[in-house]
Amino acid sequence: MNTGDTAWVLASAALVMLMTPGLAFFYGGMVRSKSVLNMLMLNFIALAVVTVLWMLYGYSEAFGNDAFAGLVGNFDNSGLAGTVGQLTGPKDHQIPVLAFAMFQLMFAVITPALISGAIADRTKFWSWVIFLVVWVTVVYFPVAHWVFAFDAPDGSTLGGWLANRIKALDFAGGTAVHINAGAAGLALALVLGRRKGWPKEPMRPHNVPFVLLGASLLWFGWYGFNAGSALAAGDLASVAFTTTTVATAAAVLGWLITEQFRDGKPTTLGAASGAVAGLVAITPACAFVSPLGAAAIGLIAGVLCALAVGLKFRLGFDDSLDVVGVHLVGGLVGTLLIGFFGTTSVNSGGADGLFYGGGFTQLGKQAIGAFSVLGYSFVITFILGWIIKKTIGFRVDTEAEVTGIDESEHAETAYELGGIVGAGRGVGNVSGASTVLEGSKS
Repeated sequence: MNTGDTAWVLASAALVMLMTPGLAFFYGGMVRSKSVLNMLMLNFIALAVVTVLWMLYGYSEAFGNDAFAGLVGNFDNSGLAGTVGQLTGPKDHQIPVLAFAMFQLMFAVITPALISGAIADRTKFWSWVIFLVVWVTVVYFPVAHWVFAFDAPDGSTLGGWLANRIKALDFAGGTAVHINAGAAGLALALVLGRRKGWPKEPMRPHNVPFVLLGASLLWFGWYGFNAGSALAAGDLASVAFTTTTVATAAAVLGWLITEQFRDGKPTTLGAASGAVAGLVAITPACAFVSPLGAAAIGLIAGVLCALAVGLKFRLGFDDSLDVVGVHLVGGLVGTLLIGFFGTTSVNSGGADGLFYGGGFTQLGKQAIGAFSVLGYSFVITFILGWIIKKTIGFRVDTEAEVTGIDESEHAETAYELGGIVGAGRGVGNVSGASTVLEGSKS
């Protein structure tokens, strides 16, 4: 066992775990004050539900020996059987199987949590929990097997079809996490329909500082997401760390410049969204491109995602918090651009893209990986969402949506205004409470 690599993977698992609460703040700040607790809960519950399922059968379904045609793992490791005291990885860089399992668990947790942003302000909590259970079982766990499960060098175990047969490159989850979640978010947004009043009524973020805090936590945790995927504390982790930083910074600039030309003002919400767009786009490519390539990917993603978030108004689907515009589009951008910017000078296990003399071969493989995951996730999610909608119901009733989903679903409110208003009568500051809670009005 390599103790340094083990320590890095365990620390990276903790960093990725922090991303789910970070996502909760990012999403929570963007919804209205009457929906913030429901949004936080849709994210936080994924930590509980997915962890238990991962232990019971999820790890085995994703990383067990292939059961059929590279589509799903077998269930020999159900209950994490056969993992204690076992090592995995190449010679001189072996880590405990359980360290790897816990690292991959955190990816399984945040992927369905990402979907929740597409259906904010209108989702029944327990219907969401049922969706979580079924979705990770029939969508995420199999897709993780396709993308992340590699054949053993000695042929003793076989992995997924995209990783080993097609050889589509995805270092840390552009397909399995972001395209997967983005396609699912689009499907659920169509199934649940528009929020009451959208798009005529303004539905501004209630707490922009929450959004920036959440984006900052995501950026911090993403170093575990990307650099941790090297599964070793070495040069490849350093490359992934560097490209992640460069691409994210470039994406922030790309988004803000786009806002300046389009709207006349750069916004805090735009900076936070641009950072996430860059992080999404560099995820599949972080160990396959140079720092210059990463800057190009980030800049392109920042511009394209800033433009893509407006598509929902033109096409009429209510993707509440822009899961499609950021995660689906950003994931597609990063995955496909490996076919242009990939270079074996950075990682001999990668491939040369078009700009490095590799022709269109790798681009074709990337397209197969991206669109197969997109299509599978969208179709299965749409069917699952429709079944839940027609049976137990997926959406709260109109009265609960209008008056406040937090009280109807959780019997709580995020902010208790009585004391603030009472104090305001004495100092003439009642309006200040409203300004703090509702955030930016611009």
